Order: sequence, then structure tokens, then C-alpha cells
Amino acid sequence: MKKLGLIGGIGPASTIDYYNGIVEGCRVGLCNGNYPRFFVDNVNMTEMLGFVEKHDYPSLLVMLMNSILGLRAAGADFVAIASNTPHVVYEELATRTPIPVLSIVETAVAEAVAKDYKKVLLLGTRFTMTNDFYSVAFSKADIDCITPSPRDVEVVHNVIFPKLEDGIVDEDDKQRLLALIADYEQRERIDAVVLGCTELPLMIKQADLALPVLDTAKIHISAIVREMLKN
Repeated sequence: MKKLGLIGGIGPASTIDYYNGIVEGCRVGLCNGNYPRFFVDNVNMTEMLGFVEKHDYPSLLVMLMNSILGLRAAGADFVAIASNTPHVVYEELATRTPIPVLSIVETAVAEAVAKDYKKVLLLGTRFTMTNDFYSVAFSKADIDCITPSPRDVEVVHNVIFPKLEDGIVDEDDKQRLLALIADYEQRERIDAVVLGCTELPLMIKQADLALPVLDTAKIHISAIVREMLKN
């Protein structure tokens, strides 16, 4: 089994979901009662967000590279980042890292292609929604990726921070997001909504919507498990 190095802590609540999902997925796949061995580096979310806020991408790259080097030294064969926002530097990171990085963006796009979606709505942090790393990746697959208006970007971002990042689900915030999604579904004729923040699935479930949901964390976890189970 391949050993995973997981860059977690960004945020802590979704890192718990990654841990539980990876353990359960590997145990189901192994069918022998064993538990997987992998490594987690819990990095400082506040420091990471500070780099992104200031567009200090060189410092973000150094932060991620230091984490990857530490995980490689521990014995990791490949790495995954348990967060969407740091993937703003994924393309450059992938050219520098000594071991592969399994991208949450690429796994989400692959799922959309498999489902034959043509137009999706991206929700996430302000940093994710106002950068182009998702739209470029979807465009390469001939999928139209739209983002909310500037006003709605702030609505979504303020739902995520600070409460949802701390694992707190507020019912009023949830209803606000569901209404926003319904509005874009009607106006834009989208095929699916992309939960492009790993905390959003704490609040928005497929059962809440008739519209298909692309849970990037869940998709990423499944891809991680498949990679770990390769001989």
C-alpha cells in the first residue's frame, strides 16, 4: 500500500473528515481488518490564509514545500492537501515537489467529466472564487465554471468564516446558501454546484438539493484511497 502524506489543519474540521474517510475507505478496500498507515502534518491555517490574503504566493509555496519535505522524510509516497484554497499555487508546486501531489481540483474536474456536466457553479472561500485555478481546469475539460457575483462572493465567504471553519453549522447561514444556490440554478441553468471549500459539506448535503452536488472533499478522499490501495 502507498503511504499518504496529508497536509491538514486548513481547516481543522475538514481534516477530521479526511482522516475518518481515508481510514474507512482503506479498511473497506483492504477487506482484511487492517488499518492504513499515513502521515498528517497539521499546518497553521491562520498563517496560510495570511499569505493568501496578501497574495504572498512565494511564502505559501515555501510553507507547502516544507510540509511536503517533512512528509517525504517521514515516508510518504505521495501528498494531498486537505483544502481547496492552497491549490492556487498547485501548478508551480507540482513542478517542484519531490513526490506527487494529488490535486483536489483535478479530481473534482474528473468527476464532473464523468457525470457529463457542462456548466457548474463554484462556491468556496473568497480566495478560491476570485482566483481562476478552478475555472481554468474546468475550461480545459470544456466545462463552463461560473462564480457568484461580488456581493454573493462575500455572502458565501462570510458563511465559511469564522463559524464553519470552526465546525459550527448555523441554520440561518445554511438557508441563506441554499437560497443563493437556487437562484443561480434558475438564472444560470447550471448542471451542478461545486462545494469548493472542504468545510462546505459540513453544511450542504446532497439531500438538501435536487441539483447534483460535487463535494470536492469527498471526491478527493475517494481518489486518495484509490491511490493508497495501488500496489
